[in-house]
Amino acid sequence: MTHNLSLLRRRWRDLRDDHRGVALIEFAISLPVLLILCMAGLETANLALAHMRLSQIAMLVADNASRVRTSIDEADVNEIMVGAELTSDKLALQQNGRIILSSLEPNGLTAPNEGQTIRWQRCWGNGAFPSSYGVAGDGKTNASLKDGMGPGTTADKKIKAGTGTAVMFVEVAYRYQPLVTDALFGPKVIRYTSAFNVRERTDQAIKNAGNLAASATARCT
Repeated sequence: MTHNLSLLRRRWRDLRDDHRGVALIEFAISLPVLLILCMAGLETANLALAHMRLSQIAMLVADNASRVRTSIDEADVNEIMVGAELTSDKLALQQNGRIILSSLEPNGLTAPNEGQTIRWQRCWGNGAFPSSYGVAGDGKTNASLKDGMGPGTTADKKIKAGTGTAVMFVEVAYRYQPLVTDALFGPKVIRYTSAFNVRERTDQAIKNAGNLAASATARCT
């Protein structure tokens, strides 16, 4: 009996002092936390990258549209949108977003109807995002766009075109596609705007020299 008790005590001491497998157990306990942190880091980086790319796309479209000289054509707009698609890389912008290009100009009216107008507007992408600031024809006969376009809350912070010129105003809206899961940030719609004054273009009307069918142009309807 005494021998059995001594053996049991010795076995207990051996078990108590045996640290084999401790690291494995600690790793197994911490693994879920590490995985969550890694996924959160990847999702955060992916969201930041999406913001950066969409901001650059808005700027690229506005800049390229403003550089078209003499006059602008439907084919020019198509090329600009194709360039945006190539720049969007893996965002799948065409399926999940929308680019809205507006030609903002003075409406040529006198007070009290003096203001800005959207002479024409073109869109690209299958996302169901309407313009946040107006559609083609807005402000043409009234002062509905008196202060211009843009997210600014006061008149001095909105975009306006000067007399005899136009501003290429671009809106980009995108339904964020999570890399891992949307449980971290929830469903998100990312929006960016950009605007560039036209350079040397004197004729602001959009042409269709190639007689493209309406279905082949980037119309917003």
